[in-house]
Amino acid sequence: MNNRKELMENIENLLDTYCNGCFLFQHNKNENGRRYAHQFCIKKCTVGDQLKKIGQKLS
Repeated sequence: MNNRKELMENIENLLDTYCNGCFLFQHNKNENGRRYAHQFCIKKCTVGDQLKKIGQKLS
């Protein structure tokens, strides 16, 4: 269980450091809508890619 806690802390750190207040998300949201901005984060952002990899380790 300790490893799971570390993974969750790693996710929280990534979100706090890079995602909260992200300029690209706000720009994409204003230009193309929230759905596009979310898809951009999931598919094209390097931080989103890191989050997906950590999430796979949790499963």
